[in-house]
Amino acid sequence: MTSPPGVSITVRDNPAASRFEAELDGSIAVADYRVDHDTVTFTHVGVPPRIERRGIGKRLVEASLAAARERGWRVIPRCPFFADYMRAHPEVHDLLAPESRTLIER
Repeated sequence: MTSPPGVSITVRDNPAASRFEAELDGSIAVADYRVDHDTVTFTHVGVPPRIERRGIGKRLVEASLAAARERGWRVIPRCPFFADYMRAHPEVHDLLAPESRTLIER
C-alpha cells in the first residue's frame, strides 16, 4: 500500500539521536546512522507496523542518501533494507564507500 494521494512524507534529520525520521499518522519511522569523518553507516531502518507498506521506508532511504550526497559523505549500508535499495539503484552506487561495495554484491 502506498501513501494516500496528496499525503507528503517529510523526512528530517535528528542528529542528536543519529537518525532520520519520518512521521505518518502519528507514528515515527527511523533510519539510524553513525557518522565517522566523511563516512555515514546506515545501521537500521525501522517502520512501525501500523504504517508499513506505505512507502515510508523507501522515502527514508531516498532522503538519507540525498543528505549524504549533499554533505559529501560516503555510505556504508549495513542495514539490509539500505543495501537492497542501493543494489537496485545504480544511480546511487557512486555514494558507496570503497570498503562497502561487497555489501551490495549478490
